[in-house]
Amino acid sequence: MIDHDRVFKELLSTFFVEFLDLFLPQVASQIDRDSIQFLPQEVFTDVTSGEKKEIDLLAQVRYQGQETCFLIHIENQSYTEKTFAKRMFKYFARLHEKYDLPIYPVVIFSFDEPKRREPQNYRVTFGDFNVLEFQFAAIQLNRLSWRDFLTQPNPVAAALMSKMNIPKLERPQVKAECLRLLATLRLDPARMQLISGFVDTYLRLDDTEKQVFESAISTMGLDEQEEIMEIVTSWEQEGAQKALERVALNLLREGMTNEAIVRVTGLTLEQVQQLQAQLQQEN
Repeated sequence: MIDHDRVFKELLSTFFVEFLDLFLPQVASQIDRDSIQFLPQEVFTDVTSGEKKEIDLLAQVRYQGQETCFLIHIENQSYTEKTFAKRMFKYFARLHEKYDLPIYPVVIFSFDEPKRREPQNYRVTFGDFNVLEFQFAAIQLNRLSWRDFLTQPNPVAAALMSKMNIPKLERPQVKAECLRLLATLRLDPARMQLISGFVDTYLRLDDTEKQVFESAISTMGLDEQEEIMEIVTSWEQEGAQKALERVALNLLREGMTNEAIVRVTGLTLEQVQQLQAQLQQEN
């Protein structure tokens, strides 16, 4: 299972300014970029259902040239939900009550289906009397064409192209183009790995698609080919590592000693102990 909220939060918190530049340039132009402060994750309890909800990302920023602050609340919604707009309003109301600051609410709709336009407002009326009109900025990825972002020199574009409206036959091409764009950005290794990992998470190719993907890479420049093949190699190494960890977890469940698991899998003792701690937390 993919923890969509965690994956998107990691991407957006790392490339927050780049996200604003790409999708909300009018907001990006108004903020002091050195003032960005991510606030602790807020947990709200829904008294009706008893569920606990965590908001995804909350940043406090200053207006450019001013001491006045406002909040930017970004929520990733990975599935369709009839009452989502109402939930966004509840988040807004509680955050406004707690911080007493203006709030700019943003939603990324990241599910693949349905492709109909999602509501981006919550309204309360009595007859012709409009009691409340709450709106939020909405970015619905499955209604965006990946081709419109090909020339954007932006790491968020390189990542989110993998979640846009992609005809099935174009999946290998999109993955190749995501990596081509990433290769041109010259990011540090950690940030490069974050973007490439995001793309590989959401664009897993079957064997036939992999052949088309490799063919698309072969038409690129030599430097880009080398950079992309390094990324692909890192994916393969990471996949092998995860496979060994799954084997080790199964052996731990069966009661095999840590030392024996080290001999069988080739993992270090420290890695096996970390997996053991993870297993204990799950139980």
